[in-house]
Amino acid sequence: MEESADAVEIDVRVADDDPARDDAFGVRQAVFVEEQGVDEDEEYDEHDATAVHFVAYDGAEPVGAARLREYEDGVGKAERVAVRKSHRERGVGRALMLALEERAGVEGFESIKLHAQTRAAGFYRSLGYERRGEEFEEAGIPHVEMRKSLA
Repeated sequence: MEESADAVEIDVRVADDDPARDDAFGVRQAVFVEEQGVDEDEEYDEHDATAVHFVAYDGAEPVGAARLREYEDGVGKAERVAVRKSHRERGVGRALMLALEERAGVEGFESIKLHAQTRAAGFYRSLGYERRGEEFEEAGIPHVEMRKSLA
């Protein structure tokens, strides 16, 4: 649970049933497909079936989403981190990432890898992620690889 200066109470949950998963997918649809123009065939993939999904709520309203999956032995991958435009800069992304990192530790991951949209790299840097390598394009959007040790 996190509270911001705007008195928004954020509740991040593992989306472990169909209604919560639908809420997470709804946030992803609004942010990635509708707002950023990512093709649905690229947004939803085979990893959705096995990843751990997270959804952030402001009251009953789903306002953020993320997923965690195993990338390789000991390394988790944070993906599809999205916050509705109305709730950005209000602690939702931070709350999602803290919940994701906590679960990654429970899953036994030693580090987390992610592909950050370049414009969001500063946010992830503030959470302890370090850039690796050069900028690249993914889904038509500039990204950078970042990693964080959980040890």
